[in-house]
Amino acid sequence: MFKRSFIGVVALAALATPALAAGDADKGEKVFKKCQACHQVGDDARSTPTGPVLNDIIGRTAGTVEGFKYSAAMTEAGEEGMVWNDEHLHEYLADPKGYVPKNRMAFAGLKKEEDRDDVIAYLEQFSDPAAVKADHSGDEPDGADDNSDSEE
Repeated sequence: MFKRSFIGVVALAALATPALAAGDADKGEKVFKKCQACHQVGDDARSTPTGPVLNDIIGRTAGTVEGFKYSAAMTEAGEEGMVWNDEHLHEYLADPKGYVPKNRMAFAGLKKEEDRDDVIAYLEQFSDPAAVKADHSGDEPDGADDNSDSEE
């Protein structure tokens, strides 16, 4: 009886936990190597002359990392309300120039959906857990941060 109850509680807990990105963060770390020429993520990460830092990208308004000089197109996307989430990142990473025309990102994009899923799962590890949870539940995060983004 105890075993059945325990299994039931575990099953309910699993159902109550929001699903995170469909990807594999470990694989995403490997795919992210394609991004490292321009972007940094992690404890000592900073913006580079060619790309903003990607820490806390989930929930961040596009074109808002302080100190990074964005293209007018990316700044405008943020001013029009684009906030980086799973959906926007998926579309942007597939075709950066097509999704935000006239942005400066030179990368052609990640054509494989699995690669995009994996990179997003990897980036979620460096974002505010409340923003990630809100992204996957469709809610607004508590204390959402308006200063950040990435020309990716």
